[in-house]
Amino acid sequence: MAGEKVFIGPKLRELRHARQFTQAEMAGELGVSASYINLIERNQRPASLKFLITLSDKFGLNWRELTNVDDGIALSDLRQITKDPAFGEILPDIEELRSALEGSPNLIDGFVNIYNAYRAYGERLAEQNEFIAPNNDSGLGIEQNVHDFFRSNNNYFDALERCAEECSKKFILDRQELSTDLRKHLIKNLDVEVRQVRDEVLGSSLRYYNREKKQLLLSDALDHQNKVFQLAHMVAFIEFTELLNEQLPKSITQNERATSRCRVELANYLAAAIIMPYDEFYEEAVRTKYDIERLAAYFSVSYEQVCHRMTTLQKPGKRGVPFFFLRIDRGGNVSKRFNVTPIQLARFGGACSKLDVHYCFRVPGRILIQTVEMPDHSRYLTINRTVNRPAIRYSTEDKRLAISLGCPVEYAPDLVYGQQQDSVSTQSVTEVGINCRLCPRHNCQQRAHDPFHSSLTINEDRRGVTHFES
Repeated sequence: MAGEKVFIGPKLRELRHARQFTQAEMAGELGVSASYINLIERNQRPASLKFLITLSDKFGLNWRELTNVDDGIALSDLRQITKDPAFGEILPDIEELRSALEGSPNLIDGFVNIYNAYRAYGERLAEQNEFIAPNNDSGLGIEQNVHDFFRSNNNYFDALERCAEECSKKFILDRQELSTDLRKHLIKNLDVEVRQVRDEVLGSSLRYYNREKKQLLLSDALDHQNKVFQLAHMVAFIEFTELLNEQLPKSITQNERATSRCRVELANYLAAAIIMPYDEFYEEAVRTKYDIERLAAYFSVSYEQVCHRMTTLQKPGKRGVPFFFLRIDRGGNVSKRFNVTPIQLARFGGACSKLDVHYCFRVPGRILIQTVEMPDHSRYLTINRTVNRPAIRYSTEDKRLAISLGCPVEYAPDLVYGQQQDSVSTQSVTEVGINCRLCPRHNCQQRAHDPFHSSLTINEDRRGVTHFES
């Protein structure tokens, strides 16, 4: 914080109102003048370190929380909102947005809530979904809440990382023996019986934990990588339940299903952090220029597990390249997403059909590199490939999914995938959108629906590239 001007006006005013103090009374409590309080509340004067410490001691607050006015995520989200076609053509600059966040945070929160409701309504109407309310108990509402929770934490949980670091010191003496070490820990230290059973016993399940009997059953359909991950997941879930619960926000815990869903994702996060310790993974990622397959071989994990872990490299002071993660099925439905970049990803239904992630199913196992440009002219380098789900038996239907991992194009030189990709050439850039309903582009040859927020031209005397436009 040294050398930085810290403005806490709205938060100080909110604190004063909560305690029903006048400015003079607040000044008396803190041993300063009423005019000083007035200047700070109007952000006309920064708060000194001495003042922050006094405020913290007097009211039992964490002064660092008071200074967390702009953590980058809120500003980035606000910039994306103002780029929406519905916002208009004249866009505020970065200083205007920063001033709004610092001076009127409650107003901005309300604005963001209105925008999110507008967007959720549009998407769900577009998908003919009957659930309109953003916090309903539907699967879509729960998944969105969980996604927003992880995004609000920048997909990084320091407490889980520190816990994983301690676990890694105990378990990872030899990566080839990690499965055995995790199994022994469950049996010896957590009193959990671990058994591998034939897939017929579990049916379509790959793992089942009987809480009453303290018995963990693993399907023999699991390969080594997924077996290790499931063991690590159960260590996280059983041994560190309280730690997982401590990460949950109140907005999530008010819904039992959302709580369970979020706790599963947190356990997945902790399991990945145990298998791929942050510092070691970060160093290898930088050294290999984020070569996913080399990282998968080094840590004895799957391609998808590496992609997940790469989205979590947001440790302050040791941040990696910011990535988004998108997983789709053959029908183009989004089944999982994580995002620490400014890009807006499709929440429901299908993603833009011009993304190469859809083409992956025609060339399974092959990595496709694509540079895309969003309607707001932001560009991203994407890495696309299919991944396989555990096959239970010969008759099991093809379980292939496709993953798109992407980062802002300015990070392309840091990636092995960006070395030969001419990211500034117009010819190598594909213009894409979130999905058809939310894309403002005209004359797109892949358009399948009318956009939600505008009307396309219809001319009976002319046939355009699609029947949606003349």
